Amino acid sequence: MDAVRVALLREVLAGTEWLGATRRFAGVLRGSVVSHGGGLLLVGTPTYEPWHLAAHLVDEAAWSGTPELSPTLVRHDARPSDPAHLAVGLGRLAAARRGETLLVVSAGGASPPLLERVHDARRAGVTVLSLAAGEGELATMAHEGLAVPDAAELDLDTVQHLVSAAAGENSLPVPRGRRRFRDRLSRLADELTAPPPTPW
Repeated sequence: MDAVRVALLREVLAGTEWLGATRRFAGVLRGSVVSHGGGLLLVGTPTYEPWHLAAHLVDEAAWSGTPELSPTLVRHDARPSDPAHLAVGLGRLAAARRGETLLVVSAGGASPPLLERVHDARRAGVTVLSLAAGEGELATMAHEGLAVPDAAELDLDTVQHLVSAAAGENSLPVPRGRRRFRDRLSRLADELTAPPPTPW
């Protein structure tokens, strides 16, 4: 879906909760990867791999000048003979550490082995985000989630388009409490170069 179609979709959805929800979730995603700088891991389920979302995030990372948005796609059936960008297996989740962000996309519920890996990653300090069709255990495990109910006007693929497009917008506010490194550095520079306070 190109930028024109996303704009048309946003016009159609004006007045619904979807625009605010997808922008908020995209803000958390962008804020997490930019402020932590540890990289973005993207994983789906054995029956649903988020290839399309990975491709859109790579494009948005390039267009917005935010390389942190470019994800590492973690695959359930990755083989060493696969191209490098497709050869990252579930072992990468076990190696995930504090500062990294894990976005889990689930179209029909996450399996117990995947939930266990996500839980272990969270305990290791990884920020866990979920984008899922319906509610489930994954939503309760995530730091932040966006659920697409079965009866929703949109499907999971459309919501992924809205999230990826919003994540690439440079005007997207960084969520409170997750200020960008440049913002913190700028504030520190202002404090260090400010004249001394007047004596009282």
